[in-house]
Amino acid sequence: MANKFVEELRWRGMVHDIMPGTEEQLDKEMTTAYIGFDPTSDSLHIGSLVPIILLVHLEKAGHKPIALVGGATGMIGDPSGKSDERNLLDEDTLAHNVAGIKNVLSRFLDFNSKEKNAPVLVNNYDWMKDFTFIDFARDVGKRITVNYMMAKDSVKKRFSGEEGSVGMSFTEFTYQLIQGYDFYHLHKEMDCKLQMGGSDQWGNITTGTELVRRMNVGGDTVAKAFAMTCPLITKADGSKFGKSEGGNVWLDADKTSVYKFYQFWLNTTDEDAEKYIKIFTFLDKETIENLITEHNENPGARLLQKRLSEEVTTFVHSKEALDEAIETSQVLFSRNFKEDIKKINSTTLDDLFSDIKTAEIKRSQIESGLDIIAALSAETNFLSSNGEARRSLKANAVSVNKEKVDENYIIQTSDLIADKYIVLNSGKKNTYIIKVV
Repeated sequence: MANKFVEELRWRGMVHDIMPGTEEQLDKEMTTAYIGFDPTSDSLHIGSLVPIILLVHLEKAGHKPIALVGGATGMIGDPSGKSDERNLLDEDTLAHNVAGIKNVLSRFLDFNSKEKNAPVLVNNYDWMKDFTFIDFARDVGKRITVNYMMAKDSVKKRFSGEEGSVGMSFTEFTYQLIQGYDFYHLHKEMDCKLQMGGSDQWGNITTGTELVRRMNVGGDTVAKAFAMTCPLITKADGSKFGKSEGGNVWLDADKTSVYKFYQFWLNTTDEDAEKYIKIFTFLDKETIENLITEHNENPGARLLQKRLSEEVTTFVHSKEALDEAIETSQVLFSRNFKEDIKKINSTTLDDLFSDIKTAEIKRSQIESGLDIIAALSAETNFLSSNGEARRSLKANAVSVNKEKVDENYIIQTSDLIADKYIVLNSGKKNTYIIKVV
């Protein structure tokens, strides 16, 4: 292939384990490969960006990607990396989640493409729903020994009592067999030769390659099935990647606003930004190396973080959404603050003000008129005393919604932004938010 897929992933730090022969297969011909997505929610968070990006790289390299949504496996729950049993989802919730994930994946992969290597979207429920337990036990269970299954890390950890584990049910024990059967089915029906995923999936994936070989018996040639995983993404400080103070960072704007999404990437550390820009963007090696050099020469300019946040936000949402997020991030410094703030929706306003010191005031106090000195000190503790508030006001350093006020100013309901916020400034650097409740 003109664009060597594995070579591209290696310099980006996206290869963890790879089965012998995988790279040679990918270099030899167009290869069909798949990744599974677990429908535990109706959306995907940024932890799922890596497998999505793997599939996009695969397509760019001329290979054929399959995105599998686990409508069947989702009924069981993958035990990999889990210390206890998952709660089972009911069928209605699962169907809702599967539809949501299909919608997310369709933003990144064109399943209607007419190209030879056009992406394909499948749901394993379609071929598992009519598979009886007896047939599965005879045709699939017979092929893999319990000894083989027990040797997998995901199983061993649960049985050894590590991480507070309380063992594993038969239901979860069968998960690797069902996922393995997915690989066999896709191999047989779509000539899929490669399964990819996170490094925690290595055990499940290799069970799949083994099942492909053992179920394709009787011919002269051994069925070819390959495996490759990417590292699980971590942060330099050891904390979990993909979470902010508000929880998961989602790929849907109704779960995580574009502004909050953009800010997540903008606020990464220098060390993480250098790693993430290789993994989460499609910038070429020369561009990235030049960015890293420029960043190291002037870290204060945060060039890496800015480019990272721009690239990922555009990829996940759009260039227009990125522009809006940048405008939102700059609105507190806008010369047309009163007009610009009106353009921001309520949810994004909540995100914009979430990192600023806030005091809650009863609506009745605003309706009856709130003295500016009380608003700065006694009612909010923004400033340490009434005296400090008066000094700031006499120095012409206080503004309400970016307009200068004096010590006679009374805050009223007409000052409310989106009917619940007031922005106070004392000096150039101190911003405070009053929120009415």
